[in-house]
Amino acid sequence: MRKQIAAANWKMNLTLLQGEQLAEEILSAGIKLSSGQQAIFAVPFPYLAAISRKTAVVNGFYTAAQNCAAESSGAYTGEVSAAMLAGIEIPYVIIGHSERREYYGETNEVLAKKIDLALENKLKPIFCCGEPLEVREGEKQNSHIAHQLRSGLFHLDKVQMSNFVIAYEPVWAIGTGRTATSEQVQEMHQHIRKVISTEYDKETGDSVSILYGGSVKASNAAGIFSQPDVDGGLVGGASLIAAEFITIIKSLKK
Repeated sequence: MRKQIAAANWKMNLTLLQGEQLAEEILSAGIKLSSGQQAIFAVPFPYLAAISRKTAVVNGFYTAAQNCAAESSGAYTGEVSAAMLAGIEIPYVIIGHSERREYYGETNEVLAKKIDLALENKLKPIFCCGEPLEVREGEKQNSHIAHQLRSGLFHLDKVQMSNFVIAYEPVWAIGTGRTATSEQVQEMHQHIRKVISTEYDKETGDSVSILYGGSVKASNAAGIFSQPDVDGGLVGGASLIAAEFITIIKSLKK
């Protein structure tokens, strides 16, 4: 069975003390994760080492960076390389979040470079894809997502794509209070899996964990996660509230 993952994206929120308190509250809740389940905290760069020390001692919990540089090293003030993340034993990194694409102009070509650097340093990327409102309203979301996948990922070989993690995030449903219906989510996740299966093969497509990221909260997580092609969620605002994220983790498929 594919990995079922609840990933918290803290974005640019919380002080270190607040972050440590939040992580401790969740980690001490007695959540028993099966071998097929994972919970991930994607935290700001300055907090990675501190939160990683906490997740390292709790079964099934991991830490992720929210981004990495598109270059391996050099005169890039303010950037953090994949090698730096690997050096402090961070297992996961989010690549291509819609906010990085929109606010920082990250193109599919830049994201492909980041994917390669992450894999070279044995990091596990969580690759984000998703469509803005005008694309959804124009009913062009399927071709839009397929283009993002082809441009960002399909230079990888079958082995690299096996057991990959993708997060589908409809941009129109992030931080807006609007949420895609469970049926809309399943439809797109099925489409993503089909595009991967067509490029590689069904075995590879079936191995990829596809998370949903679009205003996931405790009240709707179980319904969304119950869909056959949904393997968990990339959670924003609700992940900053311990009780909410605990419920979301517990909503993962067994």
